[in-house]
Amino acid sequence: MNDIKKEVNISAFLDEEGKIKQWPAASKNKIAIVGYLASKFEKNRIYDEKEVNEIINQWHTFKDYFLLRRSLIDYKLLGRTRNGAEYWVIPKEDEIEGDN
Repeated sequence: MNDIKKEVNISAFLDEEGKIKQWPAASKNKIAIVGYLASKFEKNRIYDEKEVNEIINQWHTFKDYFLLRRSLIDYKLLGRTRNGAEYWVIPKEDEIEGDN
C-alpha cells in the first residue's frame, strides 16, 4: 500500500481542504485514495458504524460514505464484525512485525 501511495499523486482527487472530491476510475488511484482515507482512523481503536460514517463524511465531498466504507473493508484497511457493530484499522504487515 505505501508503495502505491508513493507512486500515485492523489492531489487531483482532493479539494483545497484535503477532502476527497472525486472517486477515481483507475484501481491504483482508488487504492491510494482509500489508503489516504484509512490514515484518518486511529489504530488500536474500535469504532461503531456511526463513527466510521462520520469520519468518512468529514473527509469527502461527494456524499457517498457507503462506497468509501465498503472500499475500506474491501481493500482490507478496515475490519468489521459480521453484524457491522464494530470496525477497526487492520495493521499492515510491517506494522505487525515492527510493532509500530
